[in-house]
Order: sequence, then C-alpha cells, then structure tokens
Amino acid sequence: MSTNTAAKKEKLHTSLTGWRWVAEVGWRHLVGIAVIIYCVIPLLYVLSVSLVPNATLTGSNELFRTISADNYTALGERNGGQYWHWILNSLVVSSLTAIGTVLMGAAAAYAFSRYRFKGRRGTLTFLLLVQMFPQMLAFVALYLLLLGIQDVFPIIGLNSKLGLVAVYLGGALGANTFLLYGFFNSIPRELDEAAEIDGCSHAQTFWTIIMPLVLPVLAVVSLLSFISSFGDFVIAKVVLQQPEQFTLAVGMFNWASDERNAPWGVFAAGAVVAAVPVILLFQYLQKYIVSGLTAGAVKG
Repeated sequence: MSTNTAAKKEKLHTSLTGWRWVAEVGWRHLVGIAVIIYCVIPLLYVLSVSLVPNATLTGSNELFRTISADNYTALGERNGGQYWHWILNSLVVSSLTAIGTVLMGAAAAYAFSRYRFKGRRGTLTFLLLVQMFPQMLAFVALYLLLLGIQDVFPIIGLNSKLGLVAVYLGGALGANTFLLYGFFNSIPRELDEAAEIDGCSHAQTFWTIIMPLVLPVLAVVSLLSFISSFGDFVIAKVVLQQPEQFTLAVGMFNWASDERNAPWGVFAAGAVVAAVPVILLFQYLQKYIVSGLTAGAVKG
C-alpha cells in the first residue's frame, strides 16, 4: 500500500515538474519554433520559384516540384547581362557606404566622447532630433540638391554612384554616431591619458589605441550600413536615372514592373544570388555582432 502511494506521489511530482517546465521554459521553445517557421517558409518559396523554369506566382505553390538551373543561367543572358552590372554597382555603393559610415561615425563619436566643446550637447540633441523624421520627407530636397550639384561637380551629382553614397552617408551619420558614442564612452579615459604621456598625438591615440578596442561595434555599424544600402530601393530610384548606373534593387524592380509578364523565376534567382554577399558578410562578422550591440549600453 505504501509502495503504491509513493509511486502516485512521484508521478504527481513528475507531472507538476513537467508543467512547470512548460510554463517557465517550454513556451519559449514553441515561440522560437513558430518564428523560425514564419521566417523560413518565404525563403523556401523564393528558392523553389528560382528552380522552376518559366515560373509564375500562381503556379509555384508546390515547393520544389521542378529543379532546374535555367533561371540562374538566364541572369547572364537577360538584358545583355545587366544583372551582373547591377549587383557590381550595389557592391561598390554598399562597400563605400559601409567604409565611409565607419570612418565618419567613429571620428564624430570620438570627438563627442572625448572632447568638451561649446555646443556639444546641442549638436548631440540635434542629431537625435533629425533621426526622428523619416528620410522620405527629404526626397524632393535631395533631388533638387543633387541636380544643382551636377552642374558644378558632375561626379557627385544626380545619376552618380558617388552622389548616392553621399546621400547614404548623410542619412546614417546621426544614428551611427549615437551607437558609436555609447561604445566610446565605455572605454576608460585613462588609456588616452597614458598614450598622451607616452607622446602620442590625438591621431595616433585614435588609430592605434581606440580603434582596435572598438572593432566589435565598428563591425556592427559596417554590417548594418552595408545591408541597408545594398537593399535600398527608394533613394536609389530617385538618384539613379540611367540603366547602367542602376543598383540591384532598382534594376530588378524594372523586371517586376509588369506583374503579369514579369520573369518571376529569373527574379527569384536574382534575389537568391543577391542574398549570398550579405550572408557571407554576416557570417564573417558574426563573432562581433553580439558584443558590438550590447557593449555600447554599459555606459553613456
């Protein structure tokens, strides 16, 4: 009798422990699985459409019913192989934007973090306020500004990749400066003082001591800048006018402008290929991402 009672108590304890695990931890696994399914299904659909010759949106509901590389081959044949020019333009624009964002943001954040000058707080507040307004409000102003600059400096005017890079750099400077500013504040000032005692100039301190210590956040800023500029469509559509200057998003939009006759299989193949550089860069910088996003919140 006592043995049966002990067995029932043990069974009840195990049941309660199982429900407690579900209530405290298990639901997180369920939410995680649901999010993964929600994110993966569209990716699988695009990959499946890219492998179906002459695919249509309505006729591609069955995943991977046909596997063929015809759409990937057609990327180099359609419109005289302009797709590869578009992806090259996107890589050039995104790389220059990422490098410029890191250099400009790091220099501005270092100045705000280490120097005390008149108007410092006001400038920081102004940068924060500017980021509250959507960039769409400036489309007309950007177009007219680049149109006017084109008459004086055609290399950074309208329909210029460098002009597009300049627009991206201006739009991202405020947010990235704040992100870097918090990270710079977490670095002890004693390092600057020690470098000054050793005879280092401000430039030497910045490049040889501070910059190596902030590599994680620099990697995060460069990655975010690269991804945002690589996939941007609206600003690139306003700035770039000629097909040979198009970035990937603008060029592929022209393929999909006619919904009924659009080459959706080739479009999907182009989207899959375009994701490869971003995935490779993300994997390469993955070790810096977590520390770069969290360390800036320690002090600031």
